[in-house]
Amino acid sequence: MTGRSVLAAFCLSFLATGASADTATLLGTYKDWGAYQSSANGRKMCYVLGKPSASEPKKAKRDPIYFMISDWPARKARAEVQVIPGYTYKEGGAVTAQVGAEKFDLFTQGDKAWVEDAGQEKSLVAAMEKGAKVVVTGVSQRGTTTHDTYALGGISDALNKVHEACGM
Repeated sequence: MTGRSVLAAFCLSFLATGASADTATLLGTYKDWGAYQSSANGRKMCYVLGKPSASEPKKAKRDPIYFMISDWPARKARAEVQVIPGYTYKEGGAVTAQVGAEKFDLFTQGDKAWVEDAGQEKSLVAAMEKGAKVVVTGVSQRGTTTHDTYALGGISDALNKVHEACGM
């Protein structure tokens, strides 16, 4: 994961939502995850970002793919999960994140997905901290089913750094 590709994904995410983002600061790299701090519209945010270790189908044309967990102190929001699949999701299509035997449903809006039941968000993050991998399955607007596998090595340390940096 390069700093430039992470910053590009972060900026594109905020530009798509109409917010402005300052330059992201790398707080540290923890195996498969990077910890970052930035601000959007003058509000501090901290986040961990991971790229998939494997993506299927391999020949699918996609923009960069990320799994992001963010803290927003101004909103008192801790560990919000967001998936950026590198394509636009099929409207009304199902997206899941699976860690071991635990499966979590996500809802989509355009080219992003979030945990459907906010009460399950904490459970997903806890499962990720204990697990070896998370597999995100979704369907593109064109009907292609994708499976992105993220290795979870270092995620606990990255999350601890983010929570510390944002005071959460």
